[in-house]
Amino acid sequence: MQMTLATYNIHGCIGADGRFKPDRIIDVLQEMNADIIALQEVEHHQVEGYDLLDYFAVKTGFTAIAGPTLVRRTHHYGNALLTKLPVLAVNRIDLTLPGREPRGALDVTLAWNDRRVHVVATHLGLRPSERRQQVRHLLKLFEIRLTEIYVLMGDLNEWFLWGRPLRWLHAHFKRPPHCATFPARKPFMALDRLWVHPRRRLKSLEAHSSSLARIASDHLPLKAIIEI
Repeated sequence: MQMTLATYNIHGCIGADGRFKPDRIIDVLQEMNADIIALQEVEHHQVEGYDLLDYFAVKTGFTAIAGPTLVRRTHHYGNALLTKLPVLAVNRIDLTLPGREPRGALDVTLAWNDRRVHVVATHLGLRPSERRQQVRHLLKLFEIRLTEIYVLMGDLNEWFLWGRPLRWLHAHFKRPPHCATFPARKPFMALDRLWVHPRRRLKSLEAHSSSLARIASDHLPLKAIIEI
């Protein structure tokens, strides 16, 4: 049986034309027909009477899990997960370092028939030193899950292909294909990443580069098919 996953930095629903158009993002989500989608840069907006994330859930039929990293009275911002699968557990992880922009991860346990799937969705910091500490933290989440199927995905902001964060992640998960997702119109940087354990479960990994995806955000979504 196969499952489709995706990770997508939606850039607050601001497209290449500078316009806030959440319905374009919804159309891209529906194009991918995924079972689980990690989102980054989800802003708090009211759209037709709904909070933006709730609006996504209503329009797509997904269950929405919020993972805000900035929470204010009038402004929430951060990660989210959309899923068609039953949710068994949610753990929100703080990856923020002193003096830096708040960062976090969603650690979610989902049911897939008689199996459990652990998904960690994240958006890492801009400085190399941040990412090194954040990746060390994330890898600890997987130390006790050697018999589980688990996934790490999100916008890693890691453009140094030789950097330690990617080397550590490749060593743990084994290396997946390199897929450029940024900038969306002419991508040449693989800022968005997706790893699966066991590696043999990953059947395909590619950037979703439809004409709509190239203008809906500044990132292309990254889409994977895994076999369970």
